[in-house]
Amino acid sequence: MSGGVDSSVAALLLKDQGYEVVGVTMCLGLPSTEDGRVCCCGPQEIEDARRVSHLLGISHYVLDLLE
Repeated sequence: MSGGVDSSVAALLLKDQGYEVVGVTMCLGLPSTEDGRVCCCGPQEIEDARRVSHLLGISHYVLDLLE
């Protein structure tokens, strides 16, 4: 879960349909882009996903897959 529109709406729709939903953000350790933004799982993306999960009333987990 990125905290963006697609994953957030998907989580909401599944929850509304009665599924047990949890948010999972995977940190893949991809390098930053040339403009300095992290490609995958920077602090802002984790916080966005955590915030959306809280608003939806679902658990949120971060998986550090760098190693």
